[in-house]
Amino acid sequence: MNLRFRKNGTFRVLQMADIQDGPDVNEDTIRLIRAAIAEGDPDLIVLTGDQIRGYDPAYIDTFLRRRDDEPGEHIRSVTKLEARVRGITPMDESGPDVDADAADHKALLAAAMDATRQKVRRTFASFLSPAIEAHVPFAATYGNHDFQCGILVDEQDDMYREFDGCLNPKTDAHTDTNANTNPLTCEPGTFALPIAASDGSDRIAMSVMMVNSGDYAGKAGDEDGEPASYMEGTPQALHSFTHELYARHSRTIDLADSAGYGSPSPEALQWLGDVQRHLGEANGDNAPVPSIVFQHIPPQEFYRCLRQVPAWTPNAVEGTRAFAHRCYVIDESICRPGAILGESIGCPDEDCGEVDAMRNAGGYFALFTGHDHKNAFIGHVDGMDLGYAPTCGFESYGPKSALRGIRLFVFHEDDPAAYDSRMLTFGELIGRHSGNELRVFIGDHLMTDGASVRNQLRRPKVFAAALLTAATTAHVVWHDVIRRLWRR
Repeated sequence: MNLRFRKNGTFRVLQMADIQDGPDVNEDTIRLIRAAIAEGDPDLIVLTGDQIRGYDPAYIDTFLRRRDDEPGEHIRSVTKLEARVRGITPMDESGPDVDADAADHKALLAAAMDATRQKVRRTFASFLSPAIEAHVPFAATYGNHDFQCGILVDEQDDMYREFDGCLNPKTDAHTDTNANTNPLTCEPGTFALPIAASDGSDRIAMSVMMVNSGDYAGKAGDEDGEPASYMEGTPQALHSFTHELYARHSRTIDLADSAGYGSPSPEALQWLGDVQRHLGEANGDNAPVPSIVFQHIPPQEFYRCLRQVPAWTPNAVEGTRAFAHRCYVIDESICRPGAILGESIGCPDEDCGEVDAMRNAGGYFALFTGHDHKNAFIGHVDGMDLGYAPTCGFESYGPKSALRGIRLFVFHEDDPAAYDSRMLTFGELIGRHSGNELRVFIGDHLMTDGASVRNQLRRPKVFAAALLTAATTAHVVWHDVIRRLWRR
């Protein structure tokens, strides 16, 4: 399927970030997707990772917290609790190495993997149905939760291609020769989608680049990602070490034994330059083609869209990991009007050099991500736009219902870098309230560590409510004390 600018010189794209749902996709998510397609009239839909809620109880038997885990190991406590509430029982409560015949366990695991594949297909069929019905092509890359269901992204890539309209190309990177013969592709989730000129020629007027930004960096203490030496210690030592990591990096359980979030592979970074040379050669002028990159995890440069402020600043958020103990707000001199910073930027601990690679290659004018569900801004840093789409899902944490949405882009053939963009929100398209406002409220006010507690207290309404609650409690306690003393 060839993509092409319309005769009026425009090309319209919808970015859907962090659907993050299980096999039965939330109906509000489907309503939002369907309404955004009707409103946005897109030529292309890009899915920028975490389409799959890999830690959902539906995948409790095949869950992978990290890629080198055994299926079903290290299940989150919250997932176990949710499984009990939903009546889901793991296939083998004792685990693969305790009181279970190896052959029987292997058969059970194979059956569980097949069941997971069907659940993933069901998830895809659900959130893709509005696009398929509207005959809008789509492309998908991956986030840090997609693989956790137990089905790795290369197999998920094959599954996406089972659906009409999928533009994910098949790569040769996993073959025996390990040689990729298509210069427009690099690996599952990393590929180029050239947009042809409106005049009917073969000239490439613009390109949409999908980049797999990885999931988690190597385990703590081991930069190569191999099991760190502490894994060979006693259970007591392991517990102590893990507890220390949780205390230091408690933003999410998946980071507890890692060196932070992942980055694009070295091959993908090299490809960002190689593909621009190929596109220039295809056009016959060897000039870089105007291009936008879509991926899941933001690089560290996104912090440059923010301004550091004192800790008591209303609505400020604390940075995490490499940016911990500093508070930030949107830098209005850099970001477009309407920018929203609802949480810290969850970037890798180290800069892999992706943005520099894009600048060196030429042609790249923007990089858009998801990952941080409450953020929705576009900043301009050193000649390049850096932007977010918030979550469009309703089964994970995020902002209030009215602010969950899908980002619309309108590119202009004569100057793709001068694109228009706006959020198509649930509040605008559907209404202020979702079908489960309690779940949304909990997700909007989720507190997992000290930083998230402080972030909540910087929200004026939350602070006022907390102050009123504290004052009311103090008033009741004081009067109770006075009453008891009076009776004496």
